[in-house]
Amino acid sequence: MTQTDVFLRTKAADRMTDPLHIIEVAIPLYLEKTFHYLVPETLLEQALTGRRALVPFGNRKLTGYILGSVTESSIANIKEIITVLDNEPLWTAKELEFFRWTATYYQHPLGEVIRTALPSGINVQILKVVDSEQGRLTGGKKALREKFYLPGSTTPPLRQPSPKALEILAVIRDSGDISAADLRKRFGACAPQLKRLTELGLSRVEEREVYRDPFKDHPAARDEPRILQTHQKAALDAISDCLDGKIFTPFLLYGVTGSGKTEVYLQSISHALELGRNALVLVPEIALTPQLTGRFQARFGGGIAILHSGLSDGERYDEWRRIRRGLARIVIGARSAIFAPMEKIGIIIVDEEHEASFKQSDGLRYNARDLALVRGRMEQAAVVLGSATPLVTTVHAAQEGRLTLLSLPERVAGRPMPLVELVAMKGSKETISTSLSAKLTETFEQRRQAIVFLNRRGFATFLVCTDCGKPLTCPNCSVTLTYHRQRGESLCHYCDYAVPAPGTCPACSGTTLSELGAGTEKLEHDLKELLPTARILRMDSDTTSGKGSHERLLFRMNDGSADVLVGTQMIAKGHDFPEVTLVGVVNAEASLGMPDFRAAERTFQLLSQVIGRAGRGENPGRVVVQAFDTEHYAIRSAAEHDAAGFYQQELEFRSEAGYPPFAFLAAFAISGLSEQAVTEQADMAASLLMRLKAELRVRVEILGPAPSPLYRLRNRFRRQILLKGSSRSDLHRLLSFWRQRATVVSAVRISVDIDPVDMM
Repeated sequence: MTQTDVFLRTKAADRMTDPLHIIEVAIPLYLEKTFHYLVPETLLEQALTGRRALVPFGNRKLTGYILGSVTESSIANIKEIITVLDNEPLWTAKELEFFRWTATYYQHPLGEVIRTALPSGINVQILKVVDSEQGRLTGGKKALREKFYLPGSTTPPLRQPSPKALEILAVIRDSGDISAADLRKRFGACAPQLKRLTELGLSRVEEREVYRDPFKDHPAARDEPRILQTHQKAALDAISDCLDGKIFTPFLLYGVTGSGKTEVYLQSISHALELGRNALVLVPEIALTPQLTGRFQARFGGGIAILHSGLSDGERYDEWRRIRRGLARIVIGARSAIFAPMEKIGIIIVDEEHEASFKQSDGLRYNARDLALVRGRMEQAAVVLGSATPLVTTVHAAQEGRLTLLSLPERVAGRPMPLVELVAMKGSKETISTSLSAKLTETFEQRRQAIVFLNRRGFATFLVCTDCGKPLTCPNCSVTLTYHRQRGESLCHYCDYAVPAPGTCPACSGTTLSELGAGTEKLEHDLKELLPTARILRMDSDTTSGKGSHERLLFRMNDGSADVLVGTQMIAKGHDFPEVTLVGVVNAEASLGMPDFRAAERTFQLLSQVIGRAGRGENPGRVVVQAFDTEHYAIRSAAEHDAAGFYQQELEFRSEAGYPPFAFLAAFAISGLSEQAVTEQADMAASLLMRLKAELRVRVEILGPAPSPLYRLRNRFRRQILLKGSSRSDLHRLLSFWRQRATVVSAVRISVDIDPVDMM
C-alpha cells in the first residue's frame, strides 16, 4: 500500500489497526517533515485522520494534525500522543489532498498549511451568551447561550423576591423563554435577581450552543433573476453545460464595467444549487463583501456564510463550523475562503480576478486565485475568473485556449461607456483642475453623485524642511513620513511610527516645514472648500479601521445621503452606485513609478476600474483623468477603453523582457537587523543557487542579490534575489535542492515566494 493510499482511506478504515498503532502527524512549525507517534489503547477510537492531537515535541506539548496511520516506522523510541482534541474530523480526504498540493507547490510545511486553512478561533474558550429553547441556529460567535424560562412545576418561594425580580419573572412568564442578553437590555444589571429566581425554582437556566446570524441586522428585499442579454445568456449556457456534465472547466468571464457579470454569477450559482452542488465565491477585499453579500442574500435568502478578516476569531470559527456541518451552501469570502471546509463544490467564482490582494504576503504565500483553479480541478467544478481588466497572464492563457473565454463586451441595457477627458497637469500646482472643479460643481447642482479617486492617503505626501531641504523620514523604514492633519501627526504607513506635526526638522532643528504632494485627506479638504454644502465622504484605511465602517460608508452612497465619495483604490473596485455620473482621477500616473514590471498593468487596471464607476445607472457618465504624462500607453488605453491595444503592447514588452506569462518567477527575501549579516547571507544564498544551477543544468536566470526597493522596513535591512525560469519544473527543482543544502544564520530571515506579486 502506498503512502497516499494510507492517507486517503475512509474513516471506517482509518482506525489504528496496526500492531504498534502508529500515526503520522504534521506539526504547525516551519519544519519540512512530518512525525510519527504511537497511539495508546485508550485513544484508538479517537485518534482518526482529520483530528488534532496534543503531542510531546521536545520539551514542549504542541497541537499536531493527524494525517493517517502508517504501517511501519523506522524511528526508534516513538513517543505517544497525549490526547485527542476533537470529536469530529476537521478536514476530509479531498481537502487533505488539496493541502498537500498547496504545501508542495509553495514549498511550505504541511503543518503550517493546515494551520492556515483552519480558523484562527478554533481554540477560543466557550463564552456565555443566549439561545432559543429549541436551540435554533441564529449565527455568530461559538458560545453557550443561557435561557431563562418557567419550570414545569413551581416550587413555593422560600422568601419573597424583590420587586425587580418579580418584574423580571413576569417577563419570563410572558415570553416562555428569553435570552439573558435581552433581559439585561431591558432591566440593566440583573444577575442577582436571576440567581434568586433560579434558587427559588421560579426560573431555570439552560446553556446551548448557537450561531449568530451575520445578516440579521441587514434584511434584504427579495431579488428576482433578471432577463439576460445575448452575451450574458451565452456565458450562462456555457457554465451551465459544464455544471451539468460535472467536468472541470476554467472560464474567463471578461466583461466591461457594468456589463452584468454579477447576474451571470448569481444565475450560474442558482443552477449549481438546483443540481445539489455548492458554490464558493472569492472577492479581493472586505470592502466588496457587504454589497456582494447583500445581492446574494436578496437572491438566495439563507444558507450563506461569509469569511473575511473583518470577523472576530469566534465569528470566523462559527462560520467555519456552519460550513463544515453543511448548513451553508454558498460561501463568500476573501482569499482565505479558498480553504473553506465545503464539500460538493459545483462552482468557484473569483470576482475581480486581477486583484493583487488574492496573494498572501507572508507566512504561506499562496494565491487564492490560482488555488481556485487547483481546487476546482479536484472537485470537477466550474471555475469562473471574472474581471473587466483581467491579468495579462489570464488574457494570454485565454488566447492559448487554456481558459474558455466568455465575453461581455457591452454594458447592460445598452448604456454607453463614460466619456473620458485627459487633463495634463504639468506646470500646475492645483490638486483639482479647473475642468474637474467645473464638472463637480455642475454634478452637485444636478443632485447627482461623484467619486474622486487618489491612491494616496493622508493630507500631504510628506513634509520638507525649508531651511535644509530634507524631508521628514521614518527612522525604521526607507520612506518619508506622510502628514495627517486631522491626527496632527506625520506617520509611517509601514511601521506606524509617528511624530507630532508639523514639528521640527530632525536634521537641522528648523521649524518651518512645507507640505508637498497631496493625499485623500487634503483632497477632502479642497473639495469641502469647493462645495461647502456638499455631503462628502472619505474612504481610505484611516476612515475604515472600525468594524462595519466599510458598510456604513457604502450604505450612505447607496441611499443617496452622500454627494461625493473621496478615496483610495478601495473605492475603485466592484461598487455599483447608479447615481454616480462623474468620476475624477487625481495623479493618475502615481503607480507607474513603482519599481515593478507590472506597473503599467496595475495602472491600466486601476484606471479602467475607477473610470467604470461612472454612468452605471440611467444617466451617462463623465470622467476627468488628471496626469502629468497623459501619453503613457497605460493611461491612454484606459481613457480610450482600448483594452485590446493595451494587452497587445504589454505582452510584447513581457515577451522581450522575459517576464510572466513567458517565464515563471520565485523571489528570495533576505532580511535582518544587521546590514552586514543580511548582505553576507544574501551572497551565500546567491552563490549556492549558482552552483546548483550548474549542477542540475536547469534553465533558470538568477538576478541579484540586490537591495529591495524598500531597503529598510520596520528596522530590518532587506535584500532580494529574483529567479526567472523558463519552466515551473526547473524552478521548483532548483528551489527544492537549495532548501536541502542551505544554511541560514539565526539572525537572518529568508523567505521564498513562489509566483511573487509584490516586488517591493
